[in-house]
This record gives sequence, C-alpha cells and structure tokens, in this order.
Amino acid sequence: MTRRMKELVTELDRDLLREHRFDTDLFAELTAIQKASGIMHGSRPISPFLRPYFLESSRYSAIRKAAHALTGAFTAVTAAALESPELMKILSLTGAEERFARFEPGYREVSVTSRLDTFLEEDGFKFLEYNAETPAGVGDQHRLEEMFTHVPLVGEFLARHPHFFPQPHVKLLEVLDRAYREFGGRKEKPNIAIVDWAGVDTAPEFEILREYFESCGNSTQILDPSELEFDGETLRSGHFAVDIFYKRLIIHEFLERCDETHPISRAVEAGKVCMANSFRSKIPHKKSSFAILSDDRFHRLFTSEQLDAIRDHIPWTRLVEDAGTSFEEEEVDLLELIRTRREICVLKPVDDYGGKGISFGWECTESEWDDAIKHALDVPFVVQQRAGVERTAIPVYREGEAAIEDLNVDFDPFLFMGEVDGGMVRLASGSLVNITQGGGETALAILDGF
Repeated sequence: MTRRMKELVTELDRDLLREHRFDTDLFAELTAIQKASGIMHGSRPISPFLRPYFLESSRYSAIRKAAHALTGAFTAVTAAALESPELMKILSLTGAEERFARFEPGYREVSVTSRLDTFLEEDGFKFLEYNAETPAGVGDQHRLEEMFTHVPLVGEFLARHPHFFPQPHVKLLEVLDRAYREFGGRKEKPNIAIVDWAGVDTAPEFEILREYFESCGNSTQILDPSELEFDGETLRSGHFAVDIFYKRLIIHEFLERCDETHPISRAVEAGKVCMANSFRSKIPHKKSSFAILSDDRFHRLFTSEQLDAIRDHIPWTRLVEDAGTSFEEEEVDLLELIRTRREICVLKPVDDYGGKGISFGWECTESEWDDAIKHALDVPFVVQQRAGVERTAIPVYREGEAAIEDLNVDFDPFLFMGEVDGGMVRLASGSLVNITQGGGETALAILDGF
C-alpha cells in the first residue's frame, strides 16, 4: 500500500472507531444483513469488519497480469501431464482421478472458474495455491459490497476517492455460458444445476448465485448428486434438464462415494452435459503442480512470460520424498533440508482444503516437525518455502466493541477462463488465513490513482 493511500485509510479507520466503537446497533444490523443475505460459513457470519479492504489499482493490475500468465502455465502442465507418467507421478493423482481427468470436457479451458490463493508482500506478492476445481467466494462479494452501504463513513470515503467494486458473480455466469456455447449448447437461457453435497458449509453462497442466475433468466436448481439421473441423453433431476452442471462438489470426495456408474460420471463421459469445472481441473488443482512450476527441470514446458511469472510469484515447492533436489541453485538432500530449515518450510497435503493438514515449521517443536515429516512421507504432501505476508490494520467488532486489529491478509483473485475479475479477501490473526479455520472475509474495493 502506498504511503498516501495508507494515510487515507488510517484516517478512515480512526473515524470509524470514533463514531462506532460501541455502536451495538450497527453491529447487530451488519450481522443481521449477513444472515439475511447468506454471507455465512455454516451458521457463522463471516465479516466482522467495518469496511472493505482497499487495494490500489496498480497492484491489482500487476496481480491480474501475473495470474493470467500463470493460468497458461497450469494449462501447459495439464497438457504435458496427460502425456507424461513422470508428471502424473509428481502430481499424485489417484487412478480414478486420472481416468476421469481423461474425459473430454468439450471446451478448451482446463478451469472455467478458478482462484489463486495469494499472500501480498511489501514489495510484491506470491501465489501459494491454485484452486482450479471448485473455488468458493464468488457469490459473497456483491453482498459484502451492499452491506457496507449501511456504514455512512465508508460511503463518504468512497464518494471522495475514485474506485470500483469488481463483480465476479457477473463474470461467472458469462464464462459458464461461454463454456456451454463452446461445448455445443444452443439454448438461449440454459438451465443451471449448482451441485454439491447437501448440508455443506458453503451452501448459503449457492443461494446467492441461484438468485443471480435466475434474475438473468437462467432457471437454476441447487442439487445433491443423489438427486440426479441420466437416461443416456440428458442429465436431469425430475423434470429439470441440466444444461450447465456448475460443479461445486470436490472431485476426490465424489470419487470416494461414487464410481463410473453414477449418473454424473456417465453423462460427463458421454459428453452429454457441460460440466464446469471438468474432472480434468483436478490436475492443476493438486498442490504438487507448484512443484512442477518451480522446478527448473520442467521449465521447457513454459513460455518466457510464464517463466517470469513463475520466478517472481511462485515459491519453491517440492513433493515430499526421500530424494535429492535443487534449492537456491544448490543440490541438496530434500529431507535434510526440510528437517534443518523448518523455519522456512510449510508442509501441505497435496489435495485437501480448508487449511486441513497444514504444518508450519516455525510454529512446530522439533519433535512435532519430525512427526509431520513422517506423515508427509506416508501421504502425498508438498513442502513449500515460507512466503512473506502483509498485515493490515482494520476495524473489527466483537462482543459489543470495535477495535483496530492487525491481521494477516490473504488476497485470492478469481479467474474466469484465465482473466482476473475481483477476488476474495480473507483476514486472520494467525498463519492460517482461512474461512474454514475461523478467519473472516470482507469486500474488495479497488482505488484508482494509486
């Protein structure tokens, strides 16, 4: 954040605290709006903040450019992996995942909608994970934006400073429709099924998206996989024929419960429904895809623009195994490096979500870290070099009082067929900045002129 922008935001925070420090009526109103609007994680409102997160337009543009280049790199990894047993081994797909990844999606993009989880640093940014298969949060943004219209000081600040709020929910419908056309669909307003297991914590967002899709003329239903059937030509739920299958269920969870005989599997394999994202999106979604990006051995796969983005914005990452590797231009024993440099290492499951299974070396004792390494050798894990994280001061209301808290920021740009439009802003006090683990979320406002 530039010095001038920081001064402006700090002044706004002081005004918010002076005006609303004990404003329990406003706190109750904002909480009620979240409950009514579905800005929830399960039963918990996700935004205890008094303002949006402000990002300068110059930084937003830099992130957009780098993210676009990297989606091309992930596409290259996907194409190469489908031809290379060596890359498939590094990626650690299961046999079922690999079989399903070979189903042709019917459109060019590996991921119609995706998200790059990103840590902002004082002098740049690092992309830490790529949610290529089921990115959440798109539906929250315009509701969060609307919520802050109930805080007059925020409205006054925005009126004085040129800005815009991205509208990722609009872009989402646009690219779902674009994928459907490329797939061969011809209905003017295709039916959309939002599909996930009943009772998931992200279900409130589905209602937000359903409301928007239907306001645009697309009949939409939220369905559990058990509610679908396939007659050889059409995937349907009762009389509702599915044209666009907006997949929010996690692929490995689906494959743990279902096989090739399930109606979804049969319809997708037969090319009878446009599913976004496709089963193929599991390839770049694996955290081990970062091990391919950051390893010089595979840089032949990428263009010069992609390599620049990789070098600047992808942290060193490797699949955890008993092997030699390169680190900072030296050949090293990987396990020895992990053991002796735990202050710079993060261990992550190759394929999990919600922050589950992650170990931060700098937060572990020596014995805890040894145990984490042993587990990482038994189950596919990656080790990733620690990235710097920007902290931001922001007014937070809790238990009847607002206060300025200094929190870690995780800015996660949404990509739609490789183009960034907005992003999720998550904030938390600890190293794990995740909604599932109790973190919060606020709206994103882009300030022009900075």
